[in-house]
Amino acid sequence: MRTSIQFLGAAKNVTGSCYLVEHAGRRVLVDCGMYQERRYRERNWAPFASDPQSLDAVLLTHAHLDHCGLLPKLVREGFGGPIYCTQATAEIARIVLLDSARIQEEDAAYKRRRHEREGRKGPHPEQPLYEEKDAERTLPLFRPVGYATPTAVCDGLSASFHEAGHILGSTMIRLELDGSGAAAGSREGSSIVFSGDIGQWDKPIIEDPTVFAEADYVVMESTYGDRNHEDPGEIDQLLADAVNETHRAGGNLLIPSFALERTQEVLYHLNALLAADRIPHLMVFVDSPMAISVTEVFKNHPELFDEAMQDLVEAGQSPFSFTGLQMTRSVDQSKAINHIRGTSIIIAGSGMCTGGRIKHHLVHNIHRKASTVLFVGYQAEGTLGREILGGAREVRILGKRWRRRARIRSISGFSAHADQSALLRWLGGLKRPPRRLFITHGEPDAIEALSAKIETDKGWKPFVPEYGQRVELN
Repeated sequence: MRTSIQFLGAAKNVTGSCYLVEHAGRRVLVDCGMYQERRYRERNWAPFASDPQSLDAVLLTHAHLDHCGLLPKLVREGFGGPIYCTQATAEIARIVLLDSARIQEEDAAYKRRRHEREGRKGPHPEQPLYEEKDAERTLPLFRPVGYATPTAVCDGLSASFHEAGHILGSTMIRLELDGSGAAAGSREGSSIVFSGDIGQWDKPIIEDPTVFAEADYVVMESTYGDRNHEDPGEIDQLLADAVNETHRAGGNLLIPSFALERTQEVLYHLNALLAADRIPHLMVFVDSPMAISVTEVFKNHPELFDEAMQDLVEAGQSPFSFTGLQMTRSVDQSKAINHIRGTSIIIAGSGMCTGGRIKHHLVHNIHRKASTVLFVGYQAEGTLGREILGGAREVRILGKRWRRRARIRSISGFSAHADQSALLRWLGGLKRPPRRLFITHGEPDAIEALSAKIETDKGWKPFVPEYGQRVELN
């Protein structure tokens, strides 16, 4: 039987995760993510490499935009099959996709007005990639599945979803070819493991990543393949230093943060610091309707918490409800934050500063020496966040150039992605080498470093696919 994987995204770059698996005439997508790097963003508007109507199903690892963000476009262009994922992922994806559609409609309208004022005529960025109605049409297609439970996807294919330790509801997908559920390498069938985004061990709130003893083929992420994070024990000290330094200067602390997992983890650490009186009891604003809604999903799924988080909740010390925490949903509430005197901690999306309310807070603070911008997540090449973190003296925000005078700090230990050591730990679970190991979802330097490390330590020769490349599996 002919089996192939085509790498339609996250090939030698970080975002846009999308893989087409073809087996015995059946076609399944694993993830359907949006590109967020500026130089690749045009790909979001490109026609899908495969006719959406020809797809049998989509398997979704988790609800980050770079893994699920093009689903409404897929549906608008003809896909009507099932989208398999965990229950928590389905709930969060609903929030993420509706928010994405609203932002795109708003951004397109804003750009049209600005271009009209400037006398410019632009291509599709003046039109939304998709609209809220497209996201609404996507939601009924979600088919929640349990963890580690084989699910028949279509003739010849079954899938099981395993804890990835990345964000709430995130999974690694084990795809069994021929639907046999047979052991990898047997004559009855073979398996492909898609790592999705691998989390870190011993992180707060959720469980650790799953490791696999065997797999015929592995598609593995490499976001932090060229580096290791700070010791997790340093996170509290680094966060306390940023808060205290900014408080002494009299500015605001801006934390661009992904609404999903990162915001909740920052709250977890702030709660611990406040309880220990290691930082002043300042107002903490979660200025993101999406982050607020996602936090509600967290509250609804305590069964996915690790033991330490469950203990906190049972003791009435939930990090989602401490004194001084303000959830701001409305635009007026968001605008009011910038009229508060003194120091506030403002957590707002998006995490890479590519959209959302963080841009408006940057406009009010990026030029202030007293303020601090603290990055707590990966900043992909070509994003505004990467520009700021990279030391740009001047940046363009909301159509204007702004001089950067604020302090810039980062804490990589917050990352929901495994670092190089953790990636090797995950790969070390395999008792024998896979027939082929594909390295994706990383920038070239990260991919090269991880591939070299794997070859040195394990003697395996990883394969690094090109964008759009189709690889036949024997």
